Amino acid sequence: MRKRPLLAAAVAAALTAYVLVAATAASAADTLLSQGRTATASSVESAAFPAGNAVDGNAGTRWSSAFADPQWLQVDLGASATITSVSLDWEAAYAKSFSISTSADGNSWTSRYSTTTGTGGHQSVTVNGTGRYVRLTTTVRATQWGVSLTEFQVYGTGGGTTTPPTIPPGAVRVAEFLADCPFTHRLPDDPIVFPNLPGASHMHSFFGSEVTNATTTVNDLINANSNCNPSIDKSSYWIPTLYQDNVAVEPVTGVFYYLGEGVSDALIAQTQPLPLGLRIVAGNAKATGPADNTIARWSCLSHGEVNPLSDFVNCPAGSMLESYLDFPHCWDGKNLDSADHKSHMAYPVNNACPASHPVVVPKLRQVMRYPVNGDPSRLRLASGPGYTMHGDFFNAWPVDEMARRVNNCIRIIVKCGADGRP
Repeated sequence: MRKRPLLAAAVAAALTAYVLVAATAASAADTLLSQGRTATASSVESAAFPAGNAVDGNAGTRWSSAFADPQWLQVDLGASATITSVSLDWEAAYAKSFSISTSADGNSWTSRYSTTTGTGGHQSVTVNGTGRYVRLTTTVRATQWGVSLTEFQVYGTGGGTTTPPTIPPGAVRVAEFLADCPFTHRLPDDPIVFPNLPGASHMHSFFGSEVTNATTTVNDLINANSNCNPSIDKSSYWIPTLYQDNVAVEPVTGVFYYLGEGVSDALIAQTQPLPLGLRIVAGNAKATGPADNTIARWSCLSHGEVNPLSDFVNCPAGSMLESYLDFPHCWDGKNLDSADHKSHMAYPVNNACPASHPVVVPKLRQVMRYPVNGDPSRLRLASGPGYTMHGDFFNAWPVDEMARRVNNCIRIIVKCGADGRP
């Protein structure tokens, strides 16, 4: 655990008072737009210092990065805004060189301010520009540590409106919303693993978007029809096709749960929306034995006496074969995909996301129920034995709808239906 010199109590009190006065002065002319908004960062020192701490209005918490250059912190204002100033309240670990940029879409950025003579402490800088997203990028640290901010405050006009969610009477206290997406079509395509290569993959069964093929882009998904309930979920989900006696069998439905679990309640409250265009692969299509895939599980509907396994199980007559697959839900905060289609995501460890993947997003759980039972030797997947079960997800939820569900269902730990309401 690293140690830093502690400020004397009197100095700390004076600094806190100064920050409050400065913030009040700034807000007299402009509106504070960033507080309580969705914040992400390039890294965190540990789970105790997430990006959300920089926009929570609490001078006693902070975001702290890994000990390397460069780093970034950004906030989503919810809608386009006219930015007039940004206040930065640095902890002892500050940046000498940094810039502030704005973006309409979170992808293309315009620099609005830069300096190579940062002094730390409280800094208020004039920033003239418009954008929904505001990003601080640090390039030279002043200390051996990372960079750390107690508050990152963006002032101006516009932005989205935020109504604090309330927990309705009788709400089920489970952090969840879902999409029910039936089977749409089969193709030997995979736009994540084999993009622009029709027929290069084993056979996949697709759910949700009705147009997914090898060349699919996020814009294709946004502009196409979806058979999901809710239909606003334009995402695409796909799995290896199941065969019984070499005849393709499709699930009676595919249910995709978005959950807040696997991390502490404090981190669930800081869950960030899945970014538009994010691609995730879970499971191991190349597994050579059950031990190679500890994520996928097979079980029998309403027959708990049959122990779940990584490989197919023998379900009693009248039952259905079930497949459960949990996707990783710690994001690196930067990449929508990676070379192996997995490295940009990670699973939590000890109820927290690793420092390399600091952003908590909803956990996607894929549940399939097949109208088959009996001898598992009659079954195979297009990818091989049951332990090669895997799933692919290409996110095309509307940004505002994803954010609403995260805010109203996941963060406050409330069970919501397909409409995103308790």
